[in-house]
Amino acid sequence: MKTINIGLVGFGTIGSGVVKVLQSRRLYLKKKTGLDIKIKWICDKDLKMKRSVKVGKKILTRSIGKVLYDPGIDIVVELVGGIHPAKDIVMEALRQGKHVVTANKALISEFGGEIFRLADELGLSVGFEASVGGGVPIIKALRESFVANRLDVIYGIVNGTSNFILSKMAEEGLSFGDALASAQGLGYAERNSYLDVSGQDSCHKLSILALLGFGISARPSIIYTEGIERIEPVDISFAKELGYALKSLAIAKKDGDALDLRVHPTLIPKSHLLANVNGVYNAIFVKGDLIGEQLFYGEGAGAAPTSSAVISDIISIASHTSGCLKLKKATFSKKEARVVEKIGEIRTKYYMRFSAVDKPGVLARVSGILGKHKISIASVTQKARKAQKIVPIVMMTHEALESDMAAALKEIDALSMMKRKTVRVRVEG
Repeated sequence: MKTINIGLVGFGTIGSGVVKVLQSRRLYLKKKTGLDIKIKWICDKDLKMKRSVKVGKKILTRSIGKVLYDPGIDIVVELVGGIHPAKDIVMEALRQGKHVVTANKALISEFGGEIFRLADELGLSVGFEASVGGGVPIIKALRESFVANRLDVIYGIVNGTSNFILSKMAEEGLSFGDALASAQGLGYAERNSYLDVSGQDSCHKLSILALLGFGISARPSIIYTEGIERIEPVDISFAKELGYALKSLAIAKKDGDALDLRVHPTLIPKSHLLANVNGVYNAIFVKGDLIGEQLFYGEGAGAAPTSSAVISDIISIASHTSGCLKLKKATFSKKEARVVEKIGEIRTKYYMRFSAVDKPGVLARVSGILGKHKISIASVTQKARKAQKIVPIVMMTHEALESDMAAALKEIDALSMMKRKTVRVRVEG
């Protein structure tokens, strides 16, 4: 029986979940894997906070040095979150000859290249399955199961908070604010929910998926990211009438020699696999030349599914079945080199909702501006007037260049007949 000593850094919700599983299923894991996973140290700055699991006081410490410099520690599990001091902890753990497991999407998306290079030089492993999709095993699939594939598309719902909010708006007609309050009340959203609703959390995850799936290192700062704050129940209702569902998607797909990377609210056909993924669930759609179309679905957050992913990495590293991500195998050759496409260069279809005064000639003026910018209209829906004689006009377009659409909307929104900024949602599928 091989004993693996763990040093856990970060004893919050996820850390407590990992400890609870390792304690309660120690014998189960022994029988199943032939490994005895022992928690030797738990480090956290707050040791007085009440937690859902009890541990012996002898293994608790506020000193990170006891974890990093203990020669008996085999794997350091970093669950602090954020960039600092998490990066320093991970890098020093590697320098001290210890493998690392982390759930830290922000750290991997920003500094994954640096971390993986050091691990590769030292012959160590870095596990980060929990950084994307919680308990959904998308990282392992992209690193190992799909390694022979040339992938065309990876896109999906990778933030449960945003998906819950949009689902509430669709099912109950709630406003964005009320749906967010409901998510916070149920514990699905933090009090400060900016990272979730702004799309930044999804952006971090997309950066990781792009590296694994397409071999391109794209920091979040170069990925176009748009949140869900401006979406209203009326947009979801109009989308439904038009045969679409509205979801916040993280999108990575080939476009010639470039890679299209973006996060934003998206209309997808109601027949699409992702259209019926609701609540706090995540789902990631992958298309490859050998595997065809695949969908990964499951709970994307929370202590239990994230703990499952963390422990999976621990077992993989301990069993020597998973090495560190080697950048020389993950990147393209010079001949295949790809660049991240600028948002203005993409071509897609669009949904637009204009809020115009109820006067003759409005539709003709809007159509004229769109035509001038080479944007072809696929359909128009004009609803009855609202308060203050504002009429919602909904248009669907054929495929158009993003830069042309941006220029057209800038001109349209400047018209005196427009009373609110136009709501624009891109269409996929």
